[in-house]
Amino acid sequence: MDRIRIRGGVPLDGVIAIGGAKNAALPLMAASLLTAETLTLENVPDLADIATMSNLLVQHGVAIGIGETDPNDGRQLDLSAAHITSITAPYDLVRKMRASVLVLGPLVARCGRARVSLPGGCAIGTRPIDLHVDGLRKLGAQIELDGGYVEARAPKGLHGAEIVFPSVSVGATEHLLMAATLAQGDTLLVNAAREPEITDLAECLVAMGARISGIGGDRLRITGVGSLHGASHRIIPDRIETGTYIMAAAATGGEVRLTRTRIDLVTAVARVLGEVGIELTAVADGVMVRRRGDSLDGVDVMTEPYPGYPTDLQAQFMALMTTARGASMITETIFENRFMHVPELARLGANINVHGASAMVRGVPRLTGAPVMATDLRASVSLVIAGLVADGETMINRVYHLDRGYERLEDKLAACGARIERLRDGA
Repeated sequence: MDRIRIRGGVPLDGVIAIGGAKNAALPLMAASLLTAETLTLENVPDLADIATMSNLLVQHGVAIGIGETDPNDGRQLDLSAAHITSITAPYDLVRKMRASVLVLGPLVARCGRARVSLPGGCAIGTRPIDLHVDGLRKLGAQIELDGGYVEARAPKGLHGAEIVFPSVSVGATEHLLMAATLAQGDTLLVNAAREPEITDLAECLVAMGARISGIGGDRLRITGVGSLHGASHRIIPDRIETGTYIMAAAATGGEVRLTRTRIDLVTAVARVLGEVGIELTAVADGVMVRRRGDSLDGVDVMTEPYPGYPTDLQAQFMALMTTARGASMITETIFENRFMHVPELARLGANINVHGASAMVRGVPRLTGAPVMATDLRASVSLVIAGLVADGETMINRVYHLDRGYERLEDKLAACGARIERLRDGA
């Protein structure tokens, strides 16, 4: 199993190119099931989760071609679901990634039936799919749970409905938005999530012929159409990758220019980091990151649905706060089990106390390298940030989590001066 070795203490200095958003790419790939024509996606990141979704779609009969790829501009995927050969998403594929459940709604909307494995648990919380299932029922699908599978049928097609989400859910909003595009009549999604990735999906669906209003707000109205057509769509930059490298640069006291991204995608993060003492400047092709002074200040933060501070940047912010001046209270409101990186950060010398859904981080003068273990995607990259700051050597185990969401992370950091290398299995 691969490991990453870091010898910390070097300020990052250079340029890092940001890839396409993983969390936008996955639902966009699932949207290919809604049409018999080709959907072309540009700026697709080369990640393990993308490979998992590709394998699932191929299993359904989707032909996927990789277009000419510019190494500085992401990949192009051409997805053609002209002939859907299977309406079953098997457990062996779905268990690898929770976003796999997003194929359920498009399959039911297009084919009238689908059989998708329940995704099971998750390292950062249970994240049940109740909102997905309840919403499809309101759209007219007959749903049974049998042998660990969700079996959905709508032989006469789906029909429009008003769906009020009891809590904000990115996945359920994406899922039901896709299903509603082919439903008869109007669908209104109330208390819909507003993340940029949902706006990206909606804009792609509109390019495919969907009729959607309220894009960017918490009330989405979808007027169903008989069919969708092909389109070409460029995926937005990854705001979580953007935020991650911002914090890596700031934690090390370096100066980094992030290209192929936009500062408006990280507005809430920029507001918090401004209080910390980090200067973010919009430049022609991205964002410039630097500290305003010699040290950082502890600042409290609470994760919230967009446009609030994102849960996917909570672990990275905690790593940043480990050596900040003073204390920081970090409160997690989205997932119930997202502090598993705390014991690993403590191994590096961090002073963190968890009280229920909050963690008190008291900054220490320095961290010291040690062997640590990644527990999930964002936790793993928080350990990378801490390792970049720590004196001595940090060895991060189980880095396959990183490959789910960060493309060539060690190469990008090494190009900015970090002493980081991947040790392949057996090395």
